Amino acid sequence: MEFQYPITVFTPTYNRAYILENLYRSLQRQTFQGFEWLIVDDGSADGTNELVKKWQEEENCFPIRYVWQENGGKCRAINQGLKLAEGRMFFTVDSDDYLTDDALEKILRWDAELPKDQNYCGFVGNRGTTPNDTPNRLFDGGYLDGDALDRYSVVDGERAFVFYTEIHRKYLYPEFPGEKFLTEAVTWDLMAHDGYKMRFYNDIIWIWEYKDDGLTRAGYQVFLDNPQGTGLFFRQKAQFLHYSLWEKLTLWYGYTTEAADRLTDAQIAAYIGMPRFLVPPARWIHSLVQLLKRKR
Repeated sequence: MEFQYPITVFTPTYNRAYILENLYRSLQRQTFQGFEWLIVDDGSADGTNELVKKWQEEENCFPIRYVWQENGGKCRAINQGLKLAEGRMFFTVDSDDYLTDDALEKILRWDAELPKDQNYCGFVGNRGTTPNDTPNRLFDGGYLDGDALDRYSVVDGERAFVFYTEIHRKYLYPEFPGEKFLTEAVTWDLMAHDGYKMRFYNDIIWIWEYKDDGLTRAGYQVFLDNPQGTGLFFRQKAQFLHYSLWEKLTLWYGYTTEAADRLTDAQIAAYIGMPRFLVPPARWIHSLVQLLKRKR
């Protein structure tokens, strides 16, 4: 497939008009300007559309494409972005963060460095609290070759994932009726399981500061409110990381206790992938533990 740009900077946004300009200005400062900025607005009602329209009328070296859709969650927005992207590489940048001035220039250099005879689906830059400070581990030699499943062992912290668009399009996010959240790790892990590699760089290209209205600050509650997506994530993780029987039992019990008041036994078993006959004992043990806690 022919792509018009080397990079699509993709931003899903929802009611972030108050902070989105930080990202916009960082894009204007990029040392490489041959990219497109694609924004999928996930149902904002805060004037984001008027703000972006004003930016579209400014003299920029890069095009700004804007699409509004009904609120459906970040992963639905990413699916839409992947379908519309005209860049060979797809770089999702959250609306409350911004990039270092040379971020896209580094992405082009990393792309040129990757061995073409190996199965890479993309590469990963570092995130920092400033352009020079990160809490994440640094790798000897400047980078680490691995895959997305290494995030559960040797690769820590928040990182900046860049995927080849053509590959990522093969891994669109499942969409569950009534649910609006699914961790992006679901497709990252599946790519790794299918044999795709990634290169993790030390260089900071993304500056982040979590906001009170962000998904990360929402914590585990957002998982509980989206039980099918949550179940898929943990079920996949257990399979791909080859959980022992004890690890599976621990996972199943934890999911059952959290979902006990909102799901049937059949739903719990199906969503987390546990034998149905184990659900009632898990419920019973949880009830007993709660009773003992109240008596203390």
